[in-house]
Amino acid sequence: MNWPSAILENPFYEVAIILALAALLGILGQIMRQPLIVMFIALGVLVGPSVLDIVASHDKIDLLAEIGIALLLFIVGLKLDLRIIKSVGKVALLTGLGQVIFTSLIGYLIGLALGFSSLHSFYIAVVLTFSSTIIIVKLLSDKKEIDSLHGQIAVGFLIVQDIVVILLMIILSAMQQRGETSFLQDLLGTLAVGFGFLLFTVIAMKWIIPALSSFIGKSQEMLTLFAIAWAVSLTAAGELLGFSGEVGAFLAGISLASSDFKDMISIRLVSLRDFLLLFFFVNLGANLDLSIIGSQVSSALIFSVFVLVGNPIIVLFIMGILGYRKRTSFLAGLTVAQISEFSLIFAGLGFTVGHITGEIVGLITLVGLITIGLSSYLILYSHQIYEVLSPALNLFQRDRGYLEGEETEDKLKNYDIVIMGLGRFGRRLAEMLDEHSEIIYLGVDFDPSVISEWKARAKDIIYGDMEDPDLLERIPFKENGIIVSTVPNYELSQHLIEMLKRRKYKEKVFVTAGTPNDYEKLRAVGFKDWSILQPHQMAASDFYHSFLKNKVDHKRH
Repeated sequence: MNWPSAILENPFYEVAIILALAALLGILGQIMRQPLIVMFIALGVLVGPSVLDIVASHDKIDLLAEIGIALLLFIVGLKLDLRIIKSVGKVALLTGLGQVIFTSLIGYLIGLALGFSSLHSFYIAVVLTFSSTIIIVKLLSDKKEIDSLHGQIAVGFLIVQDIVVILLMIILSAMQQRGETSFLQDLLGTLAVGFGFLLFTVIAMKWIIPALSSFIGKSQEMLTLFAIAWAVSLTAAGELLGFSGEVGAFLAGISLASSDFKDMISIRLVSLRDFLLLFFFVNLGANLDLSIIGSQVSSALIFSVFVLVGNPIIVLFIMGILGYRKRTSFLAGLTVAQISEFSLIFAGLGFTVGHITGEIVGLITLVGLITIGLSSYLILYSHQIYEVLSPALNLFQRDRGYLEGEETEDKLKNYDIVIMGLGRFGRRLAEMLDEHSEIIYLGVDFDPSVISEWKARAKDIIYGDMEDPDLLERIPFKENGIIVSTVPNYELSQHLIEMLKRRKYKEKVFVTAGTPNDYEKLRAVGFKDWSILQPHQMAASDFYHSFLKNKVDHKRH
């Protein structure tokens, strides 16, 4: 499309058009109930050279995209929680490494079969192994599944993937620097500089950041400014030292991960992260020339199918061998059904070194756009997909020996009360029941850290997700027992009732309403007033009757 020269010569007009189109596509996405990430991908293709060809200020868009990637990876490092590594470290390490090995091997063979050279097949295979940490974390957070078992396992093996790709980028950086010295000397030198960079990060985490925290924590504006400056500065330092700048951004996040104000920083940067993510996809679309890669569309589709289907199957197979249920394995496996922003960065480094051509970079970019877009739907509708595929997934599940903490099943107890959800409300209810030894109760939760904590206190608890259609089949409770769901989620409460109806359970069931609107919806589907728990109202009522009623009555008289 031929745009007026006044628009193309003024970057401000260019960005204004891009933002206006982003807003329109965002509104369209909301109307069509499509993920925002998918609309961002569509925007990138729309403003790129293949359609509207709006992007003329490539340097400026590229700069915004680079800052965006730096902040994205900074937030990933900021959220690096050592408790996740502790609770799911073994399965994360074995699944992460196993998936990298199997995906790269199969991807390499597919590349050779499609006629690509050995070196090009190697690069394509490597980029297929890495999944987008930032996109998966965002989608799981939106679904409130980041603390579930499959969510923590997914984050764990994504961290393993990130470490592997960072090591590969260090090797590529060493190759890029090669002069008169040997590759081994360059590699050892790069590793030495990398160790020094890592040591500086540790020093900053232990002494520099804590020393500054008392000052910068006094102002939220100063805290935000410091976080952005720290992320971008270490990104620049990473590039100056010969690494990918993203390595520096990741380490910048890790250095603040143990600080008292990491949550505040994360909250303040989320909007900026989402805004700059827009330019990341615009930059992808601007560099995607369909006329160049038109002959490779079929290859891109084949690789995309492998990533969308093959990667989850590999994870299903590995986690099944390790002893996880098919549902946990399936939900975790769907998170690797796309390639990563790291994959595109890795491909860019390979192009800079001269190992791959622009056509291969375009092919990888196209695979990224396809898989990121389609995998967003797979993750968003993962539970519905599981219900359809559940019978076929028995192939990947052991008959016994699961690792989801269900030793309680072996005790063959019949419980008087089942408490689903051990947050503040559920925990307090359990503590009150502990005062009555004659009442036997079972806790059910989907957070592995809660499972470990309660087991350490010798309490009966099992791992369970209320969206799991087989959950009630695994809970031994009396036919006249009471079920209490303390999870304030209308959809989950409705799902629980549907499962109980299928079991023809007719005893007392209590559910929790988080808002007045949820309360009315629960009443509309058949719950009685006495069976709907409202923690805030109950707490206010207890406070009134315990402390205020006598004072009010005294004033009346």
